[in-house]
Amino acid sequence: MSDTALDVRTVATTAPVCTTYAEVTELRSRHPEAIAQALATRRRRSSFLPEDGRLMLVAADHPARGALAAQGRPTAMNNRADMLDRLRAALARPGVDGLLATADIAEDLLLLGALEDKVVVASMNRGGLAGSVFEMDDRMTGYDVRGVVDARFEAAKMLNRFDLDDPGTVISLEAAGRAVTDLARAGLVAMLEPFLSRRVDGRVVNDLSPDAVIKSMHIAQGLGATSAYTWLKLPVVAQMERVMEATTLPTLLLGGDPSHRPEETHAQWRDALALPSVRGLVVGRTLLYPPDDDVAAAVDTAVALVH
Repeated sequence: MSDTALDVRTVATTAPVCTTYAEVTELRSRHPEAIAQALATRRRRSSFLPEDGRLMLVAADHPARGALAAQGRPTAMNNRADMLDRLRAALARPGVDGLLATADIAEDLLLLGALEDKVVVASMNRGGLAGSVFEMDDRMTGYDVRGVVDARFEAAKMLNRFDLDDPGTVISLEAAGRAVTDLARAGLVAMLEPFLSRRVDGRVVNDLSPDAVIKSMHIAQGLGATSAYTWLKLPVVAQMERVMEATTLPTLLLGGDPSHRPEETHAQWRDALALPSVRGLVVGRTLLYPPDDDVAAAVDTAVALVH
């Protein structure tokens, strides 16, 4: 198969797997219906959790909010092919359980065959664009519940920023609560990422003090008509043992934008992963754009901490 031509008969009868990015573009332009076909035939894992009850997920939903920086480089994530190369390398490492992403990235990886036997967490609310005057407006501009169900994904994630001085926060609260309820009715995990946030000199700042994180957790875990399928996605902060006393919900740790020495980050993850409610990691830029650009080594270190 060439970089610019696809066998239409293959597309019509089997789940397509592209081998180059040019083939992905060609398939998208000529046979967009092939994405739904590939979703329908993707090999799914038998359960959300592996046998050890812990998850290692790679996150790739930052670009949809216009957040393209990593390692101090403001345009690090500009190049989609480079980002996909890094994601494919990460997903191919033993012990990586799956992906958190928006539809554009998830479907590229699907067509490239990188999501077989993986957990996929659909990213829902990307409306609060980084640096915008409406950054705190976390509307559902990505996946909706029907889209997650139709894609046969296992979970959906929401960013939940609570600004107690902004009356618009209640709109995002209502939307998140409705999504939690609808996801649970479909038997799908709702993964909530809460923060108490505010504007400082026009810039959105998340309060990462232990008490602020605890308060955000209590607000988030009360969303929806049931918490049966609710998980939390939390930053690693000071006094993590006390923070985790605020919930009985399964919790994954987020990696954040890499800004410290990797050894310090790994030590923080290791300590937090020892807490009973913590069930794994969801890490994006820290693993995809490590200081030495060795994605495989960065991922393997994280996997060793989780599994």
